[in-house]
Amino acid sequence: MRRSARISKQPDSLSAKGSVAKESRYFEKSKDDTLVTPRGTTRTKKRPAQRIPNDASDSDRVEEEYAESDASDKPPRAKRRKVAARSTSSTTTTTASNKKKNGNAQLRYERLFGRTENDAAGIVRAISPPTKIGHLDRVHGLEYHRPLLLDSRQGRDALLAWFDAVSTARQMPWRKAWIDPTTIQNADRRRELLSRRAYEVWISEIMLQQTRVATVIDYWNRWMARWPTIEELSAAKAEEVTSAWRGLGYYGRSRRIYEAARFVCADDEMRGLLPENVETLVKKVAGVGRYTAGAVAAIVFGRAAPMVDGNVLRVLSRQMGVYGDVKADKAVIELIWAAADSLVKVVARDRPSGDEEKGDEEEEELRSDRPGRWGQALMEIGSTVCTPKPKCEVCPISASCRAYAEGLQRLTDKRSSRVSKALDIEDACTICKPFDVGLEVGKDGTELGSEEEEEEEATPDPNSEAPPSLPKQARLSSTDRDLIATYAQNFPLKVKKKAVREEEIVVCALRRSSDGRFLIHQRPAKGLLAGLWELPSHPLTDKPTRKTAKGRKRVAETLVVEALLSREVRKRTRYVGELGSVPWLFSHLKLTMHVQLFEIDGEVDREDVPGTRNPFGATAIQDSRWSDAEGIEEESMGTGMRKCWALVKEAIRG
Repeated sequence: MRRSARISKQPDSLSAKGSVAKESRYFEKSKDDTLVTPRGTTRTKKRPAQRIPNDASDSDRVEEEYAESDASDKPPRAKRRKVAARSTSSTTTTTASNKKKNGNAQLRYERLFGRTENDAAGIVRAISPPTKIGHLDRVHGLEYHRPLLLDSRQGRDALLAWFDAVSTARQMPWRKAWIDPTTIQNADRRRELLSRRAYEVWISEIMLQQTRVATVIDYWNRWMARWPTIEELSAAKAEEVTSAWRGLGYYGRSRRIYEAARFVCADDEMRGLLPENVETLVKKVAGVGRYTAGAVAAIVFGRAAPMVDGNVLRVLSRQMGVYGDVKADKAVIELIWAAADSLVKVVARDRPSGDEEKGDEEEEELRSDRPGRWGQALMEIGSTVCTPKPKCEVCPISASCRAYAEGLQRLTDKRSSRVSKALDIEDACTICKPFDVGLEVGKDGTELGSEEEEEEEATPDPNSEAPPSLPKQARLSSTDRDLIATYAQNFPLKVKKKAVREEEIVVCALRRSSDGRFLIHQRPAKGLLAGLWELPSHPLTDKPTRKTAKGRKRVAETLVVEALLSREVRKRTRYVGELGSVPWLFSHLKLTMHVQLFEIDGEVDREDVPGTRNPFGATAIQDSRWSDAEGIEEESMGTGMRKCWALVKEAIRG
């Protein structure tokens, strides 16, 4: 017998609470980056949630890789009983039969995002908006999250037209016209052009991970001037590549790029041309996840592949009305990825007037610039319009935005008396989190739909204009628009960040007075700042005595100098003093580096620097050498360590 979930007033005690993954250590790579289990039923036990970095959607967007959770993670068995359909926000207890029926996520996605009769006509399907009943807010079924853009050809064309108009505004050199391979008859020339274009897009996407566009532009231009093809990059030295990356951060990216370039050029099948298939690209090329693979497949090869970065996660969560954690909740992330996949396939099938007679199979195979433009359009609107604080008044797709529509509804229909139909248990939304964060308050503290706001609405600003995507009769004042944008701003769910851990280290500049050279070390090949060069350093413990200037001097002398220099050389070594402190912020760590200067009288041979005690812990030092100031300037150093070196240079010049 089919069971239905009915609304009842009961606390959201079953709502899942996310947890923050452990942070990686400064001297050691984290081992615990794991994915959470998709939510299909209620979990009563707390489990560590996997951390996906800001503005990241897959493994190629971060410094460290993560692994999928153990398949043995099984949610507790649920009893067969009637339960209340919670606000989208609540988790819903399911029966064992429902769990089996909905176990295949792909089937659920096909039902939710599959093609409908409305697609061809471009008719937006009518789906009931969320309802507020009693203390439960945003009550709806899973079908509510079907993107309206799937059923609106007009909306899709509006976004592409907007992108075509603004795509050159920020002067991104990697944005170029699509190369239609069918127009190039010479096979060798076609391969050469596609290889270079795929290489350009690949490098730009890797550089853009966790890095601002304005910063990447100069780096990308210098990189391409130095290594214009993947073959030339593969022939370079690893040190040259790392040096060219200096200042971009997340240095593991440069190492993976170099290794991948060598592999792609040496592979008998690829021979310098990145694969156009997403699955093949992810599987074969190190450091490439599904986002970067999708970008290459869509932008370069014209394939209908989704491109979902942090900006797109935010845009689609608002378009779909998904109130969830797009950074750590795997169920939310996979839902949005599935929606993005369906959207790009629909966009690829869209044809200009007169071409509709082509069959579906032919449409599926036909490639064009539309998938690449579409993916870039979603990213562009996320970075310029649908930002954390959205500019809804200029958005070309606000008419299809669930979050915008909800804000408009709350503004004009705050005391809705609509009664929601009982939801079948398999249709109730299990994705969204509790909607209990006071979202009906505007920037100025005015409640949406209050008497004051109604007065404002009755006397709108005569100079105001409705957004182009709204009906002409929807005349909104500037205050109205701000309130709606404030409501939309709450999507996706904001998760409070864990406080950044703080650590301190001593950085020791050991200088030979005979020739002015300094001892430098290369960091281990794995972990934070892998393979970069630095002045010898050692972490400070939390003991108060080691946080004083005297304590730091003691650590430098006993744990660095004594560990690295022979007894005879230590007798000729004198402590000059502490030169200053350099604070440096990583994504997971605030590091304070206290710079200590030592002078060594006389000559020091390499054998006088045994390094039997490793200041980095168990991982062996890659290499060490004496280098003059000019040589250190050319070394690949982290930005924070380079600031420490600046203090040393200033001291020896004085």
